[in-house]
This record gives sequence, C-alpha cells and structure tokens, in this order.
Amino acid sequence: QVQLVESGGGLVQAGGSQRLSCAASVSIFRVNAMGWYRQAPGKQRELVAAITSGGSTNYADSVKGRFTISRDNAKNTVYLQMNLLKPEDTAVYYCNANLRSSIISRPMEYWGQGTQVTVSS
Repeated sequence: QVQLVESGGGLVQAGGSQRLSCAASVSIFRVNAMGWYRQAPGKQRELVAAITSGGSTNYADSVKGRFTISRDNAKNTVYLQMNLLKPEDTAVYYCNANLRSSIISRPMEYWGQGTQVTVSS
C-alpha cells in the first residue's frame, strides 16, 4: 500500500528557514502532480505549492518569493523549501500526490500524515 512519508517541520523563529520532504514508501509506477497543503487551527486546508511531473509550479500568493517547491522524479520525492518564515505560516503541512501505483492502476490522490510547522515571533 502506498504511503507518503513526510519529514522536516518543527519549531523555528520568524525569519528562519525549514525544509520539508515527502517520499512514497514503495516503488511507484508513475507520479503526476505533487504538492503541499497546510491547515492552520480553525481554518480550511489550503494549497501552498504544487509541481507537475514536467516541473511547472504553482504557489499561493502568501508564499510566493519565500517558498520553493521541487521534486526528484527518480526518488518520487517532493520538497518544500521555506524561507523568511512568518508566524502566520504556522500550520500542519500535508504532502499530496496524484499517482499510479502500478501499470494497471488508475491515478489516485494520496496524502501524507501531516507535519507540524510552528513559527514563533
């Protein structure tokens, strides 16, 4: 069974940086779009950044110029480099991937378990 395993996160001071990683737990036939979402307490989950298999990226306005999403297709891994962090970036960050686990399977959405990012002022 496919699982997305996240790493990174934790406590950081405002203005600092963190890097999140997310990798599939098993070998995957094909990974399409990958992305990062976040959910702050009392708020809906929102898209932070996404990247296609071809490398095209999309960012939320609130993180443009500060966050960078990238991927390693050979490792089926997606990264989120977060710079100039602000207290309002505090949230649980979730990895998302649209992928086909095998040659006979349909594309499906998978989610990581979430990792807490806390930015102190």
